[in-house]
Amino acid sequence: MGTPRHTGPMTTPFGAPRPGASPLKLEFPQSLAVYDDYAAAQRTVDYLSDNEFPVENCMIVGTDLKRVERITGRLTTGRVALGGLLTGLWLGLLIGVLFTLFTTGNALGQIVSTMLFGAVFGLIWALVGYAATRGQRDFSSVTQVVATKYEVLVEHKVAARARELLAGLPGALPNPFA
Repeated sequence: MGTPRHTGPMTTPFGAPRPGASPLKLEFPQSLAVYDDYAAAQRTVDYLSDNEFPVENCMIVGTDLKRVERITGRLTTGRVALGGLLTGLWLGLLIGVLFTLFTTGNALGQIVSTMLFGAVFGLIWALVGYAATRGQRDFSSVTQVVATKYEVLVEHKVAARARELLAGLPGALPNPFA
């Protein structure tokens, strides 16, 4: 096995990735700083950009991923039925309006009939889906995957310059004694 060969810069002179090069990779990345939130990492890269640093040599990487699920309410048969009914109404309205664009006749009648059909379909579909869970998930929620740390990486050839610039931004580098 030979050693990998450096074949030139990963970007064009205009900052676009070269054909065949991954835009999500740096050739020899070095850690510039690690932050507890994305906004601080973003502020660092923005500061570098404002000081005409070649930010195409930077990357923000979220690490230590965790899944956060926020419970938004209790599900009951009535709430599921109402949600299915309203979703079906909207779908029926959309389909009804599309039908009226391509057909002639009573437009209001077409829209109302497709809305009614959509409401019945949405109601039945939602109730069947809810019954299939057999009470194993009687709540609604919103889920998001978030990182607990955000690391700013820079290409090795510009790491020293990035550190020099960042030293001029108060609070940019994390406190090593915190």
